[in-house]
Amino acid sequence: MSNIVLDTIHERRAIRSFSPEMPPREDVERVVDAGLWAASGMGKQSPIVVAITERGLRDRIAAMNAAIMGAPEGMDPFYGAPVILAVLARRDVSTHVCDGSLAIGNMMLAATSLGLGSIWIHRAKEEFDSDEGKAVLADLGVEGDYEGVGHCALGFTAGTVPAGAERKPSRVFWAE
Repeated sequence: MSNIVLDTIHERRAIRSFSPEMPPREDVERVVDAGLWAASGMGKQSPIVVAITERGLRDRIAAMNAAIMGAPEGMDPFYGAPVILAVLARRDVSTHVCDGSLAIGNMMLAATSLGLGSIWIHRAKEEFDSDEGKAVLADLGVEGDYEGVGHCALGFTAGTVPAGAERKPSRVFWAE
C-alpha cells in the first residue's frame, strides 16, 4: 500500500547540484511553513528560519561558510542553490538543537514533495556566532540569543536525482 508521506521519505535525496533558477516564492514559503510546523520540545517552537533569496546575502553567507570549512576560494558549500534557509533556535531552550534539526528535516521532505531539491549544510553555528553573522541577524531585525543549527539549501535539481543508498543492516533492535 502506498503512502505519500512514506514515499516522500524514501524519495528524498541530498542534492549536490542545483540550477540557478529561483523556485517560485510560494513553494519556498511552503517549505518554510513545513519547518515551522515541526515538533519541538514542550511545544516551545524555538527555531526561526532566515529565508535568504537575495543573491548578495546568499553569496556572503556562502563565503562565510566556505571560510569556516577551510574550502578553497570560490568554492560554494551550497552547491549553487539559489535559496538558503538558515535555521537558528533559542539557546535558552534545552531542546533547541533537536528542535532546529526537526525543522530542517521537515523542510527537506517538503522540498521533495514539491519537486525541489535540498541538502543540509552545517556550520551555521559558527557563522552566526561570528561578529559578521551577528551583524547579518541584527540587520534583518532578529533579536535574541539564537544558535545556528544548520541550513537547508534549496532549489531545482540540476541533472538527475541520485539513487538512494542501500540501508545498512542491523540498525533496529526489537524489545518485544
